[in-house]
Amino acid sequence: MNEPSPTTGALPTSAPPRHRAPRPASRVARVLRYGYRVPLLLWHLLIDLPLAMLLLSPLTAGWRVRGERLDHRVIRLWSAGLVRVCGFRLRREGLPLPGATLFVANHVTWADIVVLNSQRMVGFVAKREIARWPVVGWMAARAETIFHQRGSTESLGGVLHEMLARLRAGRSVAVFPEGRTGNGAQIGPFHARIFLAAVETGAPVQPVALRYGERGDAQTRVAFQRGEHFVGNVLRLLGEPARRADVLFLEPIIPGASGGRRGIAELARERIVQAMNG
Repeated sequence: MNEPSPTTGALPTSAPPRHRAPRPASRVARVLRYGYRVPLLLWHLLIDLPLAMLLLSPLTAGWRVRGERLDHRVIRLWSAGLVRVCGFRLRREGLPLPGATLFVANHVTWADIVVLNSQRMVGFVAKREIARWPVVGWMAARAETIFHQRGSTESLGGVLHEMLARLRAGRSVAVFPEGRTGNGAQIGPFHARIFLAAVETGAPVQPVALRYGERGDAQTRVAFQRGEHFVGNVLRLLGEPARRADVLFLEPIIPGASGGRRGIAELARERIVQAMNG
């Protein structure tokens, strides 16, 4: 693997693997996985999703289950189901903070959103293209996602305004400070501007490490491959062996005690890199 740049943290993985033709035994195993996962996915989309849609209606907006809003609970459970259908076995360390919190995580693939939402329903900041993705885009909109047009200063200004409003109202927001997915082999630099919302409101920042496989050895397999789009990635993952998906909620960062937005960005990234290598 190429040496990382000074601003890039290497993960405990090798360079992105070159795809070779699978061996016969591997092809058979893949077909068998499709044989039971595809029906499970269809059930999750054709049965579970309509039920979730009914429970996400305005009529049930004020309902609570064990202190949690019903719509948030439905989104968590549906997300956990989708993650499991795709072959991931969730494991959580640490606890997500309640109330107004800015969650920041490393970004590997589309699954990051549903993996994190399976643990705590948070309003993500995500690229606008996700709104057009089948099913996941619809659920992302229901999960209070703030959609951002990449490269648009005006859009970023609107995103920051909405983040400030939500944090001041005691609600949570989640962002991927790298700004985009990579090949899974490294964690890129964190953009500091997105941390302005935490500095302005005093809301704590909780870093979250998302790690796929044993000690992150499947990051490059889960990540989008060159030229691969959302549907292609989902179809490929359905045939992959079952693997762990670790959600590591790390020590929070309190604005004011850790410098300005740049200091918070660097500290959050450092904690995630340490957790990935731990």
